[in-house]
Amino acid sequence: MPSEHWSRRSAASRADAVKRSYLLPLLLLSAIWGSSYMFIKVGIRDFSPAALVELRLLLAGAVLVSFVAVRRGLRAVRPAFAPGAFVGVVGMALPFLLISWGETHVDSGVAAVANSSVPIFVALLALRFAASERSSGLRVLGLMVGLAGVGVVAGVHPNGGWWAIAGALAVVLASLCYAVSSLYIQRSLVVGGLELAAASAVCGAVAMLPFALADLPDSVGWKPLASVVVLGVVGTGIAQLIVNRLIGEHGSARSMLVNYLLPGFALFYGATILGEPLTGAKVGGLALILVGVTLASGVVARRRRAAQAVPESGT
Repeated sequence: MPSEHWSRRSAASRADAVKRSYLLPLLLLSAIWGSSYMFIKVGIRDFSPAALVELRLLLAGAVLVSFVAVRRGLRAVRPAFAPGAFVGVVGMALPFLLISWGETHVDSGVAAVANSSVPIFVALLALRFAASERSSGLRVLGLMVGLAGVGVVAGVHPNGGWWAIAGALAVVLASLCYAVSSLYIQRSLVVGGLELAAASAVCGAVAMLPFALADLPDSVGWKPLASVVVLGVVGTGIAQLIVNRLIGEHGSARSMLVNYLLPGFALFYGATILGEPLTGAKVGGLALILVGVTLASGVVARRRRAAQAVPESGT
């Protein structure tokens, strides 16, 4: 009996340790990525979108390349530059630029909610380009609900006019870029995640350089500068280290939960720190998108199949 007691306590302790190793990084990553929209909003007060993205990628690249160099040597990054050229442009530079430009016309909270549609576009593209993905009633319904949420966020801007709609649509286009990059990585990744992230940041910075040099700020206040530094070092560089470890230890499916938590943090930061209004369009659009993500990603279908596979007790 004592041995059984200690065995149960040991199992419970291990379970608690696993939960901590999963939940703490997940919440930290959600809080960091959620703050990125706030830092972008502050940064574009003085920086042009192109200059902001350039500095962001340079700082992130410095963090990631340094980490890989210390852990595995600089040679480990070389094979990642071929796929990194595509990911650096489509998965970093272009969506970063679209979000930064979009936030010159919409609140940081609107940008975060619109950008939470990434899994919707991943599911939509997977139906066309991933042979293993099958269409189902729930998945199609999820895509429709999620896209309706995107429409709510992008279209309801009574005070912003057409520029606000254009800004929201730019962020939605950034979500599509992230989705394309995600599917590319899934289908063709032959290097480590950190090596690819490091190479992508470098390639993205190179691609953005001429655009940044053409639109440098005349002067920069300390708050916008500090915001972009935190955005590059923490929100991009260190965040990549966290997500890589999270995926390595718990898998990409469980790590996807960050998509549900991130917008809430972003709305909280926008409302409490930047004084942005928490409107019905933001909350309603986010709710529709999250319901759509749940259905389109197959979570409901997988749980239903798992429940059917478990035999009923007492029979």
